[in-house]
This record gives sequence, C-alpha cells and structure tokens, in this order.
Amino acid sequence: MGDLRPCKVCNFKRQHSYGLVVHSLQQLKIKGSESLGLGAEAPVSVVLEQDGTIVEDEIYFLCLPSNTKFMLLGDKETWRPVRRIEGGTAWMTRDSMLIEVDSVDGSISEVERWWLLAQQLKQDLASIITMSEVDLQTLVDIPCTQLASALDFKESKTQNLQETLQRVLDRKEEERQSKELLQLYLKAVEKEDSQEAQASRQGAGDTDQCDRVEVDSASGFMTRTLMVLKGKTSPETRLSTEELQAVVTKGAPAMEQVLGWNGQRTAALLQACQSELSGRLQQVQAMRSLSSLGRQP
Repeated sequence: MGDLRPCKVCNFKRQHSYGLVVHSLQQLKIKGSESLGLGAEAPVSVVLEQDGTIVEDEIYFLCLPSNTKFMLLGDKETWRPVRRIEGGTAWMTRDSMLIEVDSVDGSISEVERWWLLAQQLKQDLASIITMSEVDLQTLVDIPCTQLASALDFKESKTQNLQETLQRVLDRKEEERQSKELLQLYLKAVEKEDSQEAQASRQGAGDTDQCDRVEVDSASGFMTRTLMVLKGKTSPETRLSTEELQAVVTKGAPAMEQVLGWNGQRTAALLQACQSELSGRLQQVQAMRSLSSLGRQP
C-alpha cells in the first residue's frame, strides 16, 4: 500500500466538493463515488478539475501534488471550464448553474439574471412568450458571444435569436404607441363632438331668435334683411342666396318703395345683387361639373 495522499473531489457541476485521503487512483474512484453519490458500481473517470486532464495512469496520479482537486465524471458527463464573466463567475455546465446569492439580502446580480434567463431559454425556447420586456431587453443587451456560450448555440443562431427578441420588443413598443395614439384620438373626437354639440345648441338658439324676428308686412322682407340693405356697406355680400333672389325678383320700382331710395341708388343695389347672385350660381355650376367629372370612370 502506498503513502496516503490528501486530495479533493467534486462532481461535474462543481456543486459538491469533498476532501479525501487515499493511497491510489482506484481508491480515489471508490471513495469519491461514495462521497458524491455516484454509486459504487457506476463507471467513473477522473480528470483534473482545473484543466480537464484525464487521469488514468497510477504513476501519474502519484506524481501529482497533495490537495490536488479532481473531478469525477459519470456516464455522458463531460468536463467544462469555469468561465469568468465581468461582474461574477458563471459555472458553464450543460444542465445547471451554481448561483451565488448575496448573503445579505438574497438578491441576484444582473450577470446572474441574464444567465438564468439564458438557461430558461435553453430548456424551452417557447418560454420567450412568458418573459417580461425587461427580461427580453436583458437578453438582447448581452454580447452575442457570451449568450451563445451560455446557450451552446452558434453565434449566427444566437444573433438571429437576439434579432428576433428585438423585433418582439419593437412590436410591443409599436403596440403601446398605437394604443396611446388611439387614446389621444378618442379624446380629440370626444372633445370635437362636445364642441359641435355646444355649437349646435347655440345655432338652435340663433334659429329660434331668427324665427322670432318679425317680417315687415309691407315689403315681405324680414327686418334683418332690410337692416342689412339699408345700413351695411356692400350688402349683397352679406345676404343669403335666397335673400338675393328675393331682392332681384322684387324689381327696381318695388325696392324703391321698400327702401325709400331714389331710382339711381336702387338700380345700383339691384345690379350689385344681380352680379353677386350670378357669381354664386356660376360657382355652384362649376362645382357640379367637377363632381360629375370625378365620378366618371
């Protein structure tokens, strides 16, 4: 039996580590398997924890210094290095990750957060739909090479994934902006409807007032029309088309009596009203012509 040698063993996830004293490589496998719960009958291989060097030769084992740390690997388990990432250490294993939680408040750092999200994606890509926008943005902001390493993806595939996540974020932002614009539009429509209703009520009041205006029995004109004709400059521009038609239809003699003017002044008024009425009728005809042209195929 050789000299007893102190050493350390851990599993491939580096979650458990034990100190042992053995005299041979075979005894290291037996005692290490028992300590790590791998089973006495389970085949194991021994590698150096630091660099993954396979240890199979007994003489090589005996030449290693005391307290060397070994990793025992079961079937389908492989050695992976410890990757140093800015802000902390992430354990690069296929199936799990050892998270060091702050001992004071139990919070998880941003580095560990993105790693947990990456592992969640690695297990099920469909979990994207359950992630918050903050989670998605976290994965987008991680350098492509680091995320590819965490997911065991090629960089091209990881880049496509990050671009997809960015499109999801962009679509969410567009939906949010569209919703805000819709709300603003609805408020504007509501305000416009309120203003129109108020204007309609005011218009109804004006109509009532107009309805209450007395008609001059002698001339047949409303008092307002007579006031415009007698007291306003260029009265033809202030009268409605119906009022202009009524003035022109009355003729010069009748308008002389209604207004109490001389023939020259009355004739000038009638000419101005006739000219204004003709201009308005021409505008109506022009609009109708344009409308008919617009409907032609």
